[in-house]
Amino acid sequence: MVSPSPLHAQSAAAPRGTAFHRMARAKPDYRWWRPVLTLLCAAGIYGVLVLASVVFLFILGFFVPAVAATVDSAVSVHPDLRDPGQLAFLLGAVCLLWPAAVLGVRWGGRRSGGTLSSVTGRLRWQLFPRLLAVAAGLVLAGSAVTLLLPGEVSGEFSGAGAAGGGLLMLLVAVAVVPFQAAAEEYAFRGLLMQVIGSWLRHPAFAILLPVPLFVLGHGYGLVGQIDVAVFAVAAGWLTWRTGGLEAAIALHVVNNLVVLALGAVGLADPNAVDLPLAHLPVSIAVVLAYTLLVLRWFPPAGSHPGPAFSGTAAAG
Repeated sequence: MVSPSPLHAQSAAAPRGTAFHRMARAKPDYRWWRPVLTLLCAAGIYGVLVLASVVFLFILGFFVPAVAATVDSAVSVHPDLRDPGQLAFLLGAVCLLWPAAVLGVRWGGRRSGGTLSSVTGRLRWQLFPRLLAVAAGLVLAGSAVTLLLPGEVSGEFSGAGAAGGGLLMLLVAVAVVPFQAAAEEYAFRGLLMQVIGSWLRHPAFAILLPVPLFVLGHGYGLVGQIDVAVFAVAAGWLTWRTGGLEAAIALHVVNNLVVLALGAVGLADPNAVDLPLAHLPVSIAVVLAYTLLVLRWFPPAGSHPGPAFSGTAAAG
């Protein structure tokens, strides 16, 4: 049983009944152009952060040649995610979306960055233990099933490579993936959903319009793109339905960790460019099962009782 949090005095919380995708619109001084300014600020901040990181690594590469070689390989046409250094660089670049989205909302939208997290104005941490447990159980069960199915992943897989850097690759994944997965959710299910929702009232627009961008950000073949699209739709719907990013973040983190963990021990190819067709129904079933289970813990959409909701949702 989780005790309710005393959030009634928190100014970042939305007015009672505000839907997640309408958080920007709920601000008293909202203007139609603020979401545009928010996006421009977020994009500019992300560009500055990436440039600063590249410059730092470029300078470091003069003194540590291995760093320069790793960065060169990571930004090549075919990076190797089994290389812990390349994995850390690529995941780290995605992580920068998180501060960019939060600062973009704060500076461009003139509202708390916490409004990207949930209708309470913050991440509801008490929800994560149950969400992560359910996601882990379903994703691990689905992965066990797919290991028994026919079909080869399409990539440059070599199980022999897992023995050397597998442990370091796993450590990098555990350390960075939670931030990388959360960053993608803050950008696509947080920032973009609320920008679209500030202009279009119906949640379907906020849920569906960011999906193509999310799919294009993952360089998979057709089957893999369908899988990513299904995840994006479910994550967007859960975000709107639960009033926050927690459910989407939990599933995203667990899914990415399991994929990379299997790659670290040589049971999957982290460089795969597509998903075997036989695996697609299993992956979709996992996402749907997770969605249905999560929905049992939340009241109907639009009935979030303001700040107090963050304490009652996980109770029971």
